[in-house]
Amino acid sequence: MDQPTLRALLRRRDLGLRLVSAEDALRKGALDRPMRWVHSSDLADPTPFLADDLALLTTGSQLDDQDDGGIGAYVDRLAARGVVGLGFGTGIGLGADGALSGIPDRLVSACAAAGIPLFEVPYDTPFIAVARAHSEAIAAQAYARRTWALETQRALARAALRPRGLESTLSELARRLEQWVGMFDATGALVHEHPHGRLPAHDLADLSVRATELITRGGQAGQSLTLGAESFTLFTLGRSGHLRGVIAVGTASLDPEARAVVTSVIAMAGLALEQNDQLERGRRRLRSQVLAALLLDDPTLARHVLGSLPASPMVVAVADADAPADAITEWWDRRQAEHGTAVFAALSDEGLTMCVSAEDEALFDEVATRFGIRLGVSEPEGYGAFSRAHAQAVVALRHSEPGAVRYVDTVASSILTAFATDEARLVAESRLAPIRAHAELEHSLRIWLEHDARYESAAAALGIHRHTLRSRITQAAGLLNLDLSSFPARAELWAALQTARD
Repeated sequence: MDQPTLRALLRRRDLGLRLVSAEDALRKGALDRPMRWVHSSDLADPTPFLADDLALLTTGSQLDDQDDGGIGAYVDRLAARGVVGLGFGTGIGLGADGALSGIPDRLVSACAAAGIPLFEVPYDTPFIAVARAHSEAIAAQAYARRTWALETQRALARAALRPRGLESTLSELARRLEQWVGMFDATGALVHEHPHGRLPAHDLADLSVRATELITRGGQAGQSLTLGAESFTLFTLGRSGHLRGVIAVGTASLDPEARAVVTSVIAMAGLALEQNDQLERGRRRLRSQVLAALLLDDPTLARHVLGSLPASPMVVAVADADAPADAITEWWDRRQAEHGTAVFAALSDEGLTMCVSAEDEALFDEVATRFGIRLGVSEPEGYGAFSRAHAQAVVALRHSEPGAVRYVDTVASSILTAFATDEARLVAESRLAPIRAHAELEHSLRIWLEHDARYESAAAALGIHRHTLRSRITQAAGLLNLDLSSFPARAELWAALQTARD
């Protein structure tokens, strides 16, 4: 039905209202602004008693003794107050020529200049009838919206009972609102939209970024934003501190009835996701038990429970303890559903353990970049050596490099790293204690050993004379009680320097 606007009021044939202003000369949408009420007044300045967005009715008696400037000032005051339209009651009195009064030409010109729609209220139409008609339109609109909300709630309840109830509910919501609706998961990825393909890729990318920001913030919130010519309202799903996604609606404003409907969908979606959480917790426990069996190098239970595993040879990765395990698992599940990527992921004491076929190993770099985490990645192995692959991934994870760190890249330094226990560091620091009071001696020893114990090149790197360097090495050897002319002594010193804390 028509909204309560001036245009809708003018269409009422029983009122006999006539638009005097030329519509093509009015501002675009001037007749379609929401109109709150209709008020009548013959005051010279009624603006202190007017509300926003109303139509004013007058007989014009206050304008009888006004010149062009006075009428123009009157209309300007109405325009500044936000009056939607001015209705002039004709035929009330006699003009100077003895004819029934009409609308003064000066008022027509002033309204045209101010952009206020001017309409005629004929003598046979009481002002109260115009006000009552608009009041009835407001009541009818409110009833229609309440009826729409009730019917929509029923339709959404039916949709929730269909297969894939959450997606069906969101699609039904989009149809009832006649707007685009999309849902983003905890990683900011679009998992459902209706109508499909309506938004351009760049708008979807921007919405994904905004959704991720809301989820990262962690609190329940809503947000309105405009992207190009499109406006959206975003609502978070889930409880504070455990948000599960975002629902986006393709409009910047919702009336109370529409907002109540959307709020109910948010609650339904949150409940559905919580139920999914309970199922997921059960699946996580099951996968952890499967992982325990794989760590015994026995894939029999895993194949019996899961049906299949990533093809061998496989690669194992372990994420750091701060990694968002739920979001990463959702990403893998979506990758598996959309691209058929075989993956196994489970939580253990070391962190989230992931396993893919060796041909999919590059996906670990994508995971590390997307979630800003560190991963230790093993060498390709068969399932009979799963425990070794897992151990390799844990060793690689101990390195401080960001991103996905391969075990093979750590092998060069892994022997000393493996021996760098707290006990070994304590021994190394005690062994170096005699020279640690002489900073130039320790530094000179490091540079000398890095240059294969060659005095000329090491002295040049230090910027000192070779005889000065030789004197320092001799002094250090004496303090450490080491014969640094022998390789074993130099090897022992190098290991101590690499193991001790700086």
